[in-house]
Amino acid sequence: MGFLDTLLGRSKPVRPDLDQLFALPSAAVTLQAGAGLTPTGRGSVCFASVEGGAFARIQQDVRELLDADTGRGGVPVEFSRDVYGYTWLLVRRPADADGTVALVNDLHAVNTLLQEGGFGPQLLCSLLGFRDADRLALALVYLYKRGSFYPFAPVAGEKRDNGLELQVRALLGDDLRIEEDLGRWFPVWGAPGL
Repeated sequence: MGFLDTLLGRSKPVRPDLDQLFALPSAAVTLQAGAGLTPTGRGSVCFASVEGGAFARIQQDVRELLDADTGRGGVPVEFSRDVYGYTWLLVRRPADADGTVALVNDLHAVNTLLQEGGFGPQLLCSLLGFRDADRLALALVYLYKRGSFYPFAPVAGEKRDNGLELQVRALLGDDLRIEEDLGRWFPVWGAPGL
């Protein structure tokens, strides 16, 4: 960053630190103890699709990497496209502590494979799903380009439970790097993994 960038208020973008994903299992324990939210065993990665053979090969590599795990019981990795044209990769694991660790490893592997394949700029976010006894949904969303997490708690009618989101922010302040700019807490309506 140069002097002119500083003078004009431009900031250097935060480099993504995919290793932050490994803090999610301890955050899951904190969420269970503090808010009664347990992992669903589902997580996803969202990225902007790119046409071409190289990207198709990366998608195939991701599928082979995750499907090769014999602990999956033959459940394939699911790719889908949302109404905005973004591609979502959904991964499922058992909804327990070991499953959460395995799920985080899967999400990290997918992000790393895409990043190392030169598709880091297409990565948007990763999320891990949670529920409580009343089926209230919550996702912990990792913003790839910001290097931070935020909670997203959808309720019926494309509304959000802002109180729960702020409660989760307070609970996880010591576990995760929480996005400080609330304007960046983007809704991910209908995201696979929620």
